[in-house]
Order: sequence, then C-alpha cells, then structure tokens
Amino acid sequence: MNATRIAFIGGGNMAAALIGGMVKDAPEGARPSIVVADPNEERRRSLAEQLGVEVTADNHAAIDGAQLVVLAVKPQVMQSVAEALAADLAAGQLVVSIAAGIPVAALQDWLGGHAAVVRAMPNTPSMVGCGATGLFAAEAVSREQQSDAESLMRAVGVVQWLADESQIDEVTALSGSGPAYAFYLMESMQAAAEELGMAPEVARLLTLETVYGAAKLALAADEPPAELRRRVSSPGGTTERAIAQLEDSGVREAFARAIRASRDRSRELAAKVADGAAE
Repeated sequence: MNATRIAFIGGGNMAAALIGGMVKDAPEGARPSIVVADPNEERRRSLAEQLGVEVTADNHAAIDGAQLVVLAVKPQVMQSVAEALAADLAAGQLVVSIAAGIPVAALQDWLGGHAAVVRAMPNTPSMVGCGATGLFAAEAVSREQQSDAESLMRAVGVVQWLADESQIDEVTALSGSGPAYAFYLMESMQAAAEELGMAPEVARLLTLETVYGAAKLALAADEPPAELRRRVSSPGGTTERAIAQLEDSGVREAFARAIRASRDRSRELAAKVADGAAE
C-alpha cells in the first residue's frame, strides 16, 4: 500500500470489513492511518473502539491529506455526497467507489471533473474476508494508484481488474448477485431434506457444511467443477440420478437466464444514473 492515509466516507458494514482486513493483514509499522466519516455517532464510536481508527462526522475534514478516498455510502445518496466533496478534492487523490450501479463518468461529473476514479464491485462475502471484487480504473488512474486500490480490496478477498467498464455488469450478475444464488440453493436443499423428514437443525448443518466443503474442494482442485461433479456421479448411482433430474428440470438453463437477467438489470440501473448525470 503506497497511501499513508485513507479516508472512508461512510462507515457501514463493507467499510468496516475493508478496514478490518487492512488492520489484520498489514504489519504494525506499515499500516496506513485511517479516518472514517459517518453521520451516526453510535457507528463512529463502535468503529473507533473495535478497529482503532480515527472518526469524524465531517466528510471534508476526513479527506484532508488522504491519498485514497473510499466512497462507501449508499448509491441513492452518492450524488449529494460526491458533489459536496468536489471542491475539496486534490488532483492527486484517488477516489474508489464501492457503490453499485454508478458509472465512473457519473462519479467524475459529480466530483467536479475529478479524473482519478476507480469503480469497485465487491460482494457480501467480503464481510467475512472471502469476497470477490471486480475493479475498473479510469484512464487517469496511475499504476501506483491502481496498486493502492487493489491492496484495499485484497484485504477482503480476491480481485480481478476489468479492461472495460461494461464488464462490471457481468461481475454484478455473477459474483455480486452470486451469494444470493448460493443461498437459494442452500434454502432449497434444506427444505427438501426437511420434507423427507430430517430435523431442521440437522438439515441446516449438513446443507451448509456440504456447500462450504464443495467450494473449498473446488478451490483446491486443478480440475473444473464439471469434472469434480463427474467424479462423484457414479454410473447408475444416487448422484447421477439426482443430476439427471436437475438437467431434466432445466436448472442449468434457469441459471443462465437468471445471470443474464441480473446483468441486464445492472445495465438498466447504470443507464438511469448516466442519464441523470448528463441532464
């Protein structure tokens, strides 16, 4: 991390996860100083006590002297927050937005033409250090600033840089919305087991551990998930019959349609923001 001071505008769950990851991973003498601006007094107190960061209710004071400014507010208030900060931003400051659905061009416009902007699309497992984040950098972002943005997001999981901002929509559909697909699968598996007579607490534990273990196995394996599936699908066995039922039910096609629908909705929302910024 090249930045020696980082300002978070917004101290919600994702901001706390990023800060916690940085505090945990960075050596004692190499940690950047961190300040969090949040309007909620109780939230500020909690962040200061649990993470040992500087806190303030003043967004303008927070960004003073920070090389990296993280916009971690809800998308619906991003415009007002960004416009209020525009006059105080220095040319060399990097702005990273973790708000969903807001294009770089809109952010730059709201920030008074500030050019050094990175857009990040993290997902909710970031809050337990197992996130997956897509990053897109505006042309004016330097290599050193890209390195800082990557270090920030690596504190909570894996990072992938995107060559084109439009790919953010695919990231949103896959990893951004993806945890909900996994939860839906867990919900369905547990419900099916309970219908067969299994006790709810047993069904829940076996479901969660099975999905968790399968993900760990897939991460550790050199083979793709399709091959791992084949290995546990013995000819004529129970798993083969279950998979055949899923195939006959069109589950694969349903997932494809779901991911396309999520991507299309992401594009629609981004277009609305862009149209509003252009007016």
